[in-house]
Amino acid sequence: MKYIIGFVFFVSIHFLSFGQDSSYYKVNRPDILLADMDIQLNCTEAIDALYNFEFEKAEKQFTWLKQEYPDHPLPYFLMGLSNWWKIMPNDRNTSYDETFLAYMDSSITFAEELYEKDEKNLEASFFLAGAYGFKARLYSDRESYSKATFAARKSLEFLNLENNQNDETFSPEFLFGTGLYNYFRVWIPENKKFLRGIVMFFPKGDKEKGLEQLNKVSKHAFYTRVEAMNFLISIYSSYENRRKDAWPISKYLAETYPNNAYFQRQYAKLCFLNGNIAAAEKEALSIIDKIEKKYPGYEAESGRYASYFLGHIYKNIKGKNELAKKYFKKAVVFGKETEAFEKSYFLYSLEGLAQIADKEGDKKLAIKYYQEIKEYADNDHSTHKRAKKYLKENGEGSWWSLW
Repeated sequence: MKYIIGFVFFVSIHFLSFGQDSSYYKVNRPDILLADMDIQLNCTEAIDALYNFEFEKAEKQFTWLKQEYPDHPLPYFLMGLSNWWKIMPNDRNTSYDETFLAYMDSSITFAEELYEKDEKNLEASFFLAGAYGFKARLYSDRESYSKATFAARKSLEFLNLENNQNDETFSPEFLFGTGLYNYFRVWIPENKKFLRGIVMFFPKGDKEKGLEQLNKVSKHAFYTRVEAMNFLISIYSSYENRRKDAWPISKYLAETYPNNAYFQRQYAKLCFLNGNIAAAEKEALSIIDKIEKKYPGYEAESGRYASYFLGHIYKNIKGKNELAKKYFKKAVVFGKETEAFEKSYFLYSLEGLAQIADKEGDKKLAIKYYQEIKEYADNDHSTHKRAKKYLKENGEGSWWSLW
């Protein structure tokens, strides 16, 4: 079910662009807020603040926009987007859900008013499809699948893929979504066979063209530039096995928005996986420091990643077991705080602690850590298999377990 909702979200996000470089517009449409250059210029600083997790600064500008256009869906949608990015660093955090949904519902209400006046109003369709799409994504993350399905269906009601791609005024706005659609329309049936029967009813896609379009947006678009980059990182690193292509994009985002916990965590991870250990260590230490200083968005989820990277580096590369234990223990604490018991970095941190304890001759402590792994890990997880083997050879009944 989550893959189905996810696919609908990718289709729905076809509408989630906010502005482009003015050279891309073939038609000036002052009656459409999304195509208003003054609005785009006024929102640019706010959008940049949003991505740098300066939410108060961003929302102050969005509030001004709401005062200027109280009956338009745009300011409510942007306020919803701000709350969406408050959720992004840890999608288990539900504290912003109610506010996010309220703003998206307000955007829907005002978009419906535009739509009732003119069913051919593309701006109305934009916000209706987009807001319902975001709601579907959140409900899916919360495993509220009936609500997610309803929101997804509502989003699909306002999609007209062919017309939206061809409209001269809005085609730049939709290029980001078009790229996502083209890519995932091919990727999903290739990798999720049980969804083939569903996606066959959608227009055909082109994976390479989709990547080309997303790269174009990442270089030339205004607000969607960052969103396109973020998706390219995920696509290259998670779906295309092209982590080296994801790395420079991630580096750019982390450096451009240095206080964005999500972007910095992505960059630290790619540095770590690509073998850039010095950069991985630097970024991970920075993340831990910002958590301790209580920067917005920096919390246990990012801490679990950063602490594991540091523990691994100090244990396996630098041979500093005391530091390794310090950070592996932090990763375990952060993992328990977020209830990420089944996540690999939590389990690998427990295993790192167990291995160090065993090496130091403290088999009783090693057994304790391996028992935790066995308790939390799925049976087919590699750490569970190794824990089971260790406990079989050294566990209950052994003379050291009686100490």
